[in-house]
Amino acid sequence: METNERLICGEDIIAEKKIRSEEYDYIKVELNQITSMETAGWELVKKSKTSARLKKRKSIPQDEKFENDVWLLFYKLGFKTLNKGRYFKLAYASNGNELTQQIDVFAADEESILIIECKSSSKLDKKTSFKTEIEAIGGKRGGLIQAVRKLIPGKNLKVGFIFATNNYAISQPDKDRMKELKIIHFDEDTIKYYQELINHIGLAARYQLLGNIFAGQKIPEMNNIVPAIEGEMGKHTYYSFSIEPEKLLKLGFVLHHDNANKDEMPAYQRIIKKGRLKAIQEFINNGGFFPNSVIVNIVTKKQLQFDKSELQEEHSISRLGLLHLPQEYKSAYIIDGQHRLYGYSDSEWKSKNSIPVVAFVNLKLTEQIQLFMDINENQKAVPKNLRTTLEANLLWDAKDLNEQRKALSSRIAQRLGEDKNSALYNRIVTGENSSTPYCAITLDYISKSLKATNFYNTYNKGNAVIKDGTIDKSNNDITFEYLYNFLLKMFNKLSELLENDWEIGTNDDSCIVSNAFIYGYIRIFSDIIDYLIKVKSINPKMVKVDYLVDECSPYLDVVAYKIEELTSSERVALRKQYGRVGDNKFWRILQQALNDRFADFNPEGLEEYWRDNSMKFNEDAFKLIRDIELYIKDIIINKLKDRYGENWFRLGCPKAVYDSAQKLASDKNYNKQDGEHDELPQDQLHLIEYREIMMHLSNWSELFEKDFADPNIKGDKKKKTEWLCKVNEIRNQNFHTYSVKEEEYILLKNIAEWLLNR
Repeated sequence: METNERLICGEDIIAEKKIRSEEYDYIKVELNQITSMETAGWELVKKSKTSARLKKRKSIPQDEKFENDVWLLFYKLGFKTLNKGRYFKLAYASNGNELTQQIDVFAADEESILIIECKSSSKLDKKTSFKTEIEAIGGKRGGLIQAVRKLIPGKNLKVGFIFATNNYAISQPDKDRMKELKIIHFDEDTIKYYQELINHIGLAARYQLLGNIFAGQKIPEMNNIVPAIEGEMGKHTYYSFSIEPEKLLKLGFVLHHDNANKDEMPAYQRIIKKGRLKAIQEFINNGGFFPNSVIVNIVTKKQLQFDKSELQEEHSISRLGLLHLPQEYKSAYIIDGQHRLYGYSDSEWKSKNSIPVVAFVNLKLTEQIQLFMDINENQKAVPKNLRTTLEANLLWDAKDLNEQRKALSSRIAQRLGEDKNSALYNRIVTGENSSTPYCAITLDYISKSLKATNFYNTYNKGNAVIKDGTIDKSNNDITFEYLYNFLLKMFNKLSELLENDWEIGTNDDSCIVSNAFIYGYIRIFSDIIDYLIKVKSINPKMVKVDYLVDECSPYLDVVAYKIEELTSSERVALRKQYGRVGDNKFWRILQQALNDRFADFNPEGLEEYWRDNSMKFNEDAFKLIRDIELYIKDIIINKLKDRYGENWFRLGCPKAVYDSAQKLASDKNYNKQDGEHDELPQDQLHLIEYREIMMHLSNWSELFEKDFADPNIKGDKKKKTEWLCKVNEIRNQNFHTYSVKEEEYILLKNIAEWLLNR
């Protein structure tokens, strides 16, 4: 079969698409064969009087499935010519010889030709180098370009090369080779991103794809001159003009904050919403329009040409003229208005209408982010996770050095979740991704954990160092390089030691990778560094990362062993404790494990923590609270009955307390079984409500001041009953997980002695 017979279009593409997307094989059998076929793994689909149709999931090799996914992606992106089957070979000339090259995916449209090499692994591979494969593509590049242009003659189509990988952590040398040889890398995140983008904006996703592949290359046959006004705004030159949406779609690019764009920092836009886009498309197709401007940043290496008009208003600070836009893909970054713009993508009005645009030129990335956030109602409309990342970029070079450290933490958190070489890859919620049982760690939690360590310098308001950080090298870029690699290697080593449990998600009781645990890991890493500085005089700022990690290894072994000892119920209890109590508990457990093994490992606060969290006061404290509560209830009810008689509960209580107690009793009584006694409203009161009854109207002065006023406090009735609030706070703790502190127990004991022993 000739090469061009392996290239298909039209109905042949639809048939190929059906083959590649079909997950099942189908078979038609006689009725008496159904049982034997089902035993062999086939499922019944449909049965008639004489025969039956059955299906069985195809057994497709990993590499073939990935090739199919990539092929189907470019089919959905609207490429009109694609390869048939897996054995398409392209004949090309090199050094006078006629050679052939097997092409995994070939895709062509009216503007471009794409040649895609696919590599897939069944599990994450962090070691494979693609040096040979990448350099081979580079060596054949010229011959392949000539060959594909002969296949599709008549147009000088652009040719792009893509190296698509699945489940591979691409090394930096391989990334550098691809960049040098102008080969675009697509990993599984990129594939997923375009699949999702197609679901949201359909064929318009191709504009984003072409911008990525042919960034900076000339767009053929595009008229790039528009009438415009040149002006000044906020010390920036800008241009205001109107343009056909079709042109701006080709020039434009949206930095969606997604793993696919992780190398294009900072990516600040949220992914396009399908429902919103559909509504906009319907609005446009029904004659609707948007008078507000799309905001863009034009990126160009040379000065924009602006031909001033001879007709100018003498006193105006704005200038009229003709603006020459760059005729290049990915030259206009969309800061605001992506939905309005993409709403035209599938509309007949994309070349018949024009839309207003305000274009800045060569804004810094931080200026783009700030403008985006200001437009979005001072960040209120920006999701928290995205805002955290954007603030990191805004604060990276902030004047306040403490703010720089905040940015450093956020960037480390994001990289740990996006780096395929990281044990936390896909375990941290980044970009617009949603939390799942497997991916359940937040950027905020890692940032908070890092802030609590001794890694960073602490500065006063004048940026003078108050406290030296153990790893801080007084420069964000240098500190990031060192600290990130240290944390990466520490987490990777810990994950290897805990291999059996590390991949478990939060839907399993044995999970050890979640917010509560990550806080403990990061804090204990810092503690180990502090210990090495103290006992071995190691200076982390003066040694290589690998040496430091090796020195930490014996202590990580102890940490891992302690984690393995934790039962499933203990792990669940640790995950379900929130706030400072929950954060500290797991961290202190790890500290204690190291203290048990190394007696001189004794971080500040460890002994105090276990003294306060041993639960040795819990039982006695609970008894004291119960006695105090019963005593208060008895005094209050008796005195209210004496004062108000039969209607004491209604007349002696504030209305809010009365209504709440009535409702609680009613709710409980509604579900009672026959024969069970009804709950009484007065039995639904809590300590804090007894206080409100004491202070209601004249109750305090006439009934309760003598009994319940704290003799050691001067002031009004609120101050003299604050002791009740303190007792109530302790009472409301979960005594199964909370440890009553010694000072709390002493407080309860003193109150009981004063109250009960008079």
